[in-house]
Amino acid sequence: MKLRPEEITSILRERIEQYDVETDLAEVGTVLQIGDGIARVYGLENAGSLEMLEFEHGVTGLAFNLEEDDVGVALFGEWAKVSEGEPVRRTGRVASVPVGEALLGRVVDPLGTPLDGRGAIDAKETRPLEFKAPGGIARQPVK
Repeated sequence: MKLRPEEITSILRERIEQYDVETDLAEVGTVLQIGDGIARVYGLENAGSLEMLEFEHGVTGLAFNLEEDDVGVALFGEWAKVSEGEPVRRTGRVASVPVGEALLGRVVDPLGTPLDGRGAIDAKETRPLEFKAPGGIARQPVK
């Protein structure tokens, strides 16, 4: 059996047309620069203000400075492990922490992760880190 070049070409064209890879460069960026717990990340065009970002090594970032070409990110965790050139992924979640009775008496980090060794916090709801406080009239008076 002998294959003709036209047959090979048609087979390749068919396979290429059927090949579907979903890529979205707006969802993954690259660390350009790092220092003192702050990273500059290229890409992430769709990142929102105060959006949580995922780095390798379990490091979490908070997008705070959105510019045209890059994003300034505050790093939480062992940020010294983050290096230039490594990938950064969007989570689509705004930074929030657990709230309610389950949080009373607990010790947590700025992201709401328990640090007191008493296990996970069983909070029913969360609230964004940046939350507008009630107006002075709506608050209880100081006693």
